[in-house]
Amino acid sequence: MQETNQPIQVEKFYYDNKIVKAFGYATIVFGLVGMIAGLWAAIQIYYPESSLNFPATTFGRLRPLHTNAIIFAFVGNASFAGIYYSLQRLCKARMFSDKLSWIHFWGWQLIIVAAAITLPLGLTTGAEYAELIWPIDIAITLVWVIFGINMFGTIIKRREKHLYVAIWFYIATWVTVALLHIVRSIELPYSATGSYSWFAGVQDALVQWWYGHNAVAFFLTTPVLGLMYYFLPKAANRPVYSYRLSIIHFWALIFIYIWAGPHHLLYTALPDWAQSLGVVFSIMLIAPSWGGMLNGLFTLRGAWDKVREDPVLKFMVVAITCYGMATLEGPLLSLKSVNAISHFSDWTIAHVHIGGLGWNGFLAFAILYYMIPKMWGTSLYSKKLAANHFWLGTIGIILYAVPLYWAGFEQSLNWKAFTPEGQLKFDFMETVNNIKGMYVSRSIGGALYLVGAILMTYNLYKTIAKGKFIANEAAEAPPIVKEVSKKKEYWHRVIERKPTMMLVLSLILVALGGLIEIIPTFLVKSNVPTIASVKPYTPLELQGRDIYVREGCYTCHSQMIRPFRDEVARYGEYSKAGEFVYDHPFQWGSKRTGPDLAREGGKFSDSWHYNHMYDPRSMSPGSLMPQYVWLLDDKIDTASTPAKIRAMITLGVPYPNGYDKLANIDLMQQARKIAANLKADKIETAPDKEIIALIAYLQRLGTDIKTAPKQPITETIK
Repeated sequence: MQETNQPIQVEKFYYDNKIVKAFGYATIVFGLVGMIAGLWAAIQIYYPESSLNFPATTFGRLRPLHTNAIIFAFVGNASFAGIYYSLQRLCKARMFSDKLSWIHFWGWQLIIVAAAITLPLGLTTGAEYAELIWPIDIAITLVWVIFGINMFGTIIKRREKHLYVAIWFYIATWVTVALLHIVRSIELPYSATGSYSWFAGVQDALVQWWYGHNAVAFFLTTPVLGLMYYFLPKAANRPVYSYRLSIIHFWALIFIYIWAGPHHLLYTALPDWAQSLGVVFSIMLIAPSWGGMLNGLFTLRGAWDKVREDPVLKFMVVAITCYGMATLEGPLLSLKSVNAISHFSDWTIAHVHIGGLGWNGFLAFAILYYMIPKMWGTSLYSKKLAANHFWLGTIGIILYAVPLYWAGFEQSLNWKAFTPEGQLKFDFMETVNNIKGMYVSRSIGGALYLVGAILMTYNLYKTIAKGKFIANEAAEAPPIVKEVSKKKEYWHRVIERKPTMMLVLSLILVALGGLIEIIPTFLVKSNVPTIASVKPYTPLELQGRDIYVREGCYTCHSQMIRPFRDEVARYGEYSKAGEFVYDHPFQWGSKRTGPDLAREGGKFSDSWHYNHMYDPRSMSPGSLMPQYVWLLDDKIDTASTPAKIRAMITLGVPYPNGYDKLANIDLMQQARKIAANLKADKIETAPDKEIIALIAYLQRLGTDIKTAPKQPITETIK
């Protein structure tokens, strides 16, 4: 190393706390909103009248609002607050551009507000965690690019030569979320707010859960791990336990995680080879995930007295423990023998909320408790209030999750039970009523968690009131001096100094798994064999399907019969890949609060469906489904039919050429037949009502592989 006698020049600069404050405030506000929406949805599960019989507040519309608010508004804003705070200090540099910081902030908040308006209005793509309509998807892409430019600009102008482990996780988050979002958002618009997924059926399902699983991994896990690696050592005033372990944790995690998505589709119509890949890589995930957990907990060795006193560390310990629990349980749930029990049940909901409430929620609370006193130059207003928040939250998680685990086990046992004579022992409604008490307990746990968050809000408000905000925090550091070293370095040291190289390597690692799983499913025809009897939806059925998606019916009903004795006995013949080739998007669902609908067509009369939508309990005593009375009055949007047909033709659905001009003729012809059937059962309704279209769709489900004749598409145009 070349020596110099010149004095080291120190540069003075200022950290930007204003942007951190803005994201912190947004975290608190949207966190409370998301939790309230979640609690309301939880109450609706056992008390459907709480939906108020209003379209915007039914479970099917409220649940996507809740998940998007928690994922993108609460955890997203918390991650951005923590990244903007930590990145500046790790790089010893102010953010690259204050202007870009604020464009990022306001752009993200406008996206959240747009989601809060559109989702209750039923404007959705119907893809879990990717429900937002195409104009919002474009806005997300633009804002994400701005965030990336600002982040990388800061890293490039840094005064700290070495890139600390937290920054690796931030880089991997940015590049992977960009990839996931772009691929999942490939869709074909047919109007200013409506679109169809470019993918269909099995292919759409694979893309969805490649996205859905890895959105959890790279939006809810990797940035939060980065925050853990920064804030935990800072709060404990100790170095991270093992730097070597952090290296293994990072590279193994980002490579393995991307392959695990198919474990959400076990025993479905997805090809077996893809399912098996998902299982293998899911089990492999235990090692890096637990390596990260142990690295976090071992950092606190010898500091447990401080943990008892410091609210930040208390929340951190539970957060990291919940991360370990969730990342062990997830791979175990991917084992086929376990998945056969858990899938479609409340077990999965309990698992998700251990991660959501414990890992994401508690870590967000921890960094807020750490940053706000620092930025206001004061101490926390009340450690006692923070301790009360901690215990309310912890007890809330237990009361939330444990009953749902119990509910999941009971659901599966009831669904699979047979009498000695070989008949199903319980009908579906019995299984619903058997677990209502557990749903009540879940909502009590959620309420306690919400009360704890309100206590935190008050505590932080009082902390802010007694301090003085440091908008521009003074700092100083020497600039990076280029040195020539002859000493041999480990490979990772070279990468850790070069953010562009880390970006490219991260992209290659995360893209590899997706490409290997997705491309063969699209290119190898035998992966999705066709069925000659499966035909496109009629225009009326297509409109009905869009209403089904709009109302969020997929949040409670599945359309995927797995090859199990009990499911075949209860619902009918198991589902096959070729049945879904015209489904844009697929509707397999992930939870059975209500029964599977894959073979619903022809099971009940048109009048049964009409009365069931008007008052579910009149046809199914004990049903938890809300009423959909507006469907009886609202008219079908027939003006959109030609555009929808044209979009489907572009996507490869074999409608006749020029059919878009005649589609509404066929629509009304089929609608009049259903209206006539209803009239025969003494129900008077006009054929242009939305209930007619929904009935047409429900009566179509599963009929393509039955011997019963189906409604033909007109052959006027050859």
